[in-house]
Formats: sequence, C-alpha cells, structure tokens
Amino acid sequence: MTRSSRISGFYKRSLKERSQLVGEWAGLTPHEQDVLEGLSGLNAGQAEHMIENAIGVYALPLGIATNFLVNGKDYLVPMVIEEPSVVAAVSNAARLFREGGGFITSSDEPIMIGQIQVLDLVDVNAAAEIVLAHKAELMAEADKVGGSIVRHGGGARDIQVRPILNSSVGPMLIVHLLYDTQDAMGANAINTAVEHLAPQIEMLTGGRVNLRILSNLTDQRKARAEGMIPARELASDHMRGEEAVQSIVEAGVFAEVDPYRATTHNKGIMNGIDAVVIATGNDWRAIEAGAHAYAARNGQYTSLSKWWQDADGNLRGSIELPLALGTVGGATKVHPAAGLALKILGTQSARELAEITASVGLAQNLAAIKALATEGIQRGHMRMHARQLAVAAGASGELVGRVVQAMVKEGNIRLERAKVLVLELASNPVYNPVAGAD
Repeated sequence: MTRSSRISGFYKRSLKERSQLVGEWAGLTPHEQDVLEGLSGLNAGQAEHMIENAIGVYALPLGIATNFLVNGKDYLVPMVIEEPSVVAAVSNAARLFREGGGFITSSDEPIMIGQIQVLDLVDVNAAAEIVLAHKAELMAEADKVGGSIVRHGGGARDIQVRPILNSSVGPMLIVHLLYDTQDAMGANAINTAVEHLAPQIEMLTGGRVNLRILSNLTDQRKARAEGMIPARELASDHMRGEEAVQSIVEAGVFAEVDPYRATTHNKGIMNGIDAVVIATGNDWRAIEAGAHAYAARNGQYTSLSKWWQDADGNLRGSIELPLALGTVGGATKVHPAAGLALKILGTQSARELAEITASVGLAQNLAAIKALATEGIQRGHMRMHARQLAVAAGASGELVGRVVQAMVKEGNIRLERAKVLVLELASNPVYNPVAGAD
C-alpha cells in the first residue's frame, strides 16, 4: 500500500491517535511505541553513561512534521523542539511545496575535514610541497586506523595544504585530511586519523604539530534542497498570490544583503534543522557552527536560502549548507528515541538524512518569511504562545483550549491574565470573558 505523509487534520487528532498513526507508519513494536509516548526510553542509568556528573534526564517535546515529499518519496519527519508553532508551520509549508511537486534534493559525498596545525617551520611553502609529495603514503597511513569505516568503503580521500604566512604566533602550515566517513558523522574517526598522522607530519616537515582536530565547517559535505510553490497557493483574503510571491522574494533579498536580517532569517531555518538534528541524536551545535560559518564564507554574513519568482510567476526557493549528519554511532544508537526517530524517517543513509533535513530548513524558512511578508509573524505564533501560558498558569486538559480561546478573543495574551482565566473558567464552565478584559 502506498503511504502518504499528506495527513489532513493530523493536528486535530488526540495525542494518542497521532502516536498510534505514526507507530503504524513506521511499524513500531509495543516497546518502541512506549518510547514514542514517553512511557519508556532514556533513563538516568543510561544517561550516566552518556555524560559526566549525570543526575537525571531532561525531556523535550517530540513532534511530527507531515506533508513532506522529497524526491518523490513521502516522509513523516520527527522534530524535537520546545518552541511553539514551528512543527505546525513547517508542516503547512511542506504542504505548499507539495503542491509544486515537493522538494528536489542533492548532497555531497560524506567528506569530513581533519586539520593538523604545524608550527616552527623554517619554510612554510617548502613544507607544504613536502607534504603534498607524500600524499599517497599519508592517506594510506590514515586508513590504518580507520576501522569499520574503511572496511565499509570510507577512509582518506585527499590531503590538502594551507600555508598561513602571517599570524600573531608566526607562520604555520595547516594540513587538511579529507576523509569519507560513510554513514557516520565521523568526528571520532577523523580525530583518530589526524592524531595518528601527526608524528609523520612532524618528521616530514621538521615542524611541531600543535592542534589535530576535525573542522565543523564541513563545506565538502553540503546538502541542497529546492522547490516551487504555485502562486495560487499563497493567495489569501487580503493578498493575491502574485503579491505574496513578490513580498516573499523581497523578504528573501533583504536577508541576502543585510546581516542583521540574515541572522534572524537563518535562525528560522535552524529552527527546523536543529529540531531534526536533535531528534535523530546528532550534534546540533556542530551543525549550527558550520551553517553560520558557511553563511559568512564570502566575507559578509548572508542568507542560507534564495527566493525568486520563476517565468510562470510561481515562487521558487533553494537552500545549501553543510550538514554532517550520521545514522550510525554516537547518540543515534545510545538514545532510544533517536533510534526511533530514524526508524520513523526510514532513512537508508546519512546523505538521505541530510537531504531531508535541508528540506525541513527550507520549509521552515518559507513558513517564517511568508508569515512576515503577508500577515505578520505574531498571528499564529501568539496562539501557540497562549497555549504555553495557559499550561504555565495551571490549566490542563480541556481547560487549556478554553483559556487560549479567551486570551486570543480578548487580545490579552499574558501570564497574569492566564492565571485569572484558569480560576474563573475552572469554576464556571459557561463563563464568557469580556473582550479586552484585563
């Protein structure tokens, strides 16, 4: 049976119904279903083996983004995030892209960069030439400690050199090891390899090796996504589709040329990307660092995405950024929910995961700039914020919705008002607050 991630009214179903639907989609076992619903999963004993000085565990909401069609294949996308409106927004944006045929993606081979810093050199350029002359033997040496990655077809792919002639500590040579990590993120593998090469680099160059460590600017390991939204899908009661396209393109160009806007623009992109990265047990801090460094690669911080109007008047968008993600190793196998997220996605490789994640980033970007350029960001966001305030004020169950409805109707979305409404509505099921009450 053909599965579709286009699930109308998914958000209207109860939490239990949504969980069971996703469980059926992914073929989860009863134990995995318990992990999904928070009845089982990471415990303090497991946490103690993940970090130092563990005292317990800290939970975050796990949501599902629907409607994703990537390279003709349907996906339900797990997202871990505490910020309201993100999952709903990205799902709606994916629906809009779906109307234009979904996302088309591509990615680079999973090449990581390991850096070796060489100092105290008599002639930096001469040392660089010596390293390149011994490239083949250095790559072979790196593969000796590659373990399972090399056995599965990965390993050293190239040696590059970067002479730096002037710095506050003198000239230095940076040696880059380009290393195929297959379906692993590969931090441990690349660090092991460059540490293993350090003595040989010292012997060849006559210099002193200081740092030997991976780079999180993984610009050899980028993922790309693009898609089209028919102009008619962007029409609203107060704006024609063509006008919406123009406003979104103008907003996109604003982020391209202004770093103050680009920072917030890219933060929205990372709202979607980080949520997938966290859900799958990957290192979101490394992804953030690489993304922002890549955004500034030409000397000015700029947008990670591009938006334009095509010849038919439709909106088109694209994104490209480094995404060094893994589907094996690390927390992806240690954290029960991370493994579950990968099972729901059904990804077959790290590259596929990166391409899906890039699609989520582009969808989240569309959701944010569409709201900004057409109706303002607060309309949908404040309703979700009101839900958080209602819960913080002590509401639960059916009362949450009633408190939210009252605050939205009044246009008074504040914690103090939520606390008053919780008391009033809990004691009076037919209470009808006065618009504007404070």
